[in-house]
Amino acid sequence: MTRSTTSAAALQEPHIPVQAKLAAAWASFMFLYIYVDYLALYKPGFIDEIRGGVVHEFDTGPTFVALALTLMAIPILMILLSATLPARANRATNLVVATLYIPVSVYNADGEPWSYTYFYGLSIGLEVLLLAFILRAAWTWPRRSRATTGRDLAQARV
Repeated sequence: MTRSTTSAAALQEPHIPVQAKLAAAWASFMFLYIYVDYLALYKPGFIDEIRGGVVHEFDTGPTFVALALTLMAIPILMILLSATLPARANRATNLVVATLYIPVSVYNADGEPWSYTYFYGLSIGLEVLLLAFILRAAWTWPRRSRATTGRDLAQARV
């Protein structure tokens, strides 16, 4: 293979819209978020605590269930919102929600024994990395230049 053939066969990098990146990141976050909760069920005594009506020292009454549903529903809805909101609202919503979810993710390790440091360290680290990706993608959302906006307006008038 010659050098010109190699460069001609290079893979093309398709442009991925910011909305698709954000939706994919929130979907990844949700898979991780759900599996961390699922795998926590394997900790010795965890299911016994749930049967006793307690999770992380919280009573598992209606308030706990509603709060847990809310904490899960927000990132789930962010998948849809990231794909459908207009750019300005999308950017602001992603910046706010991702910022608020960093302490939520870190809180999951509160009160856990040192023997689970790797499990929670890895899961929280991955969640925070995904949230950082979301923050970066939203913060660096490409802007139209004034010249481009003027050309778009001129083309729309024709």
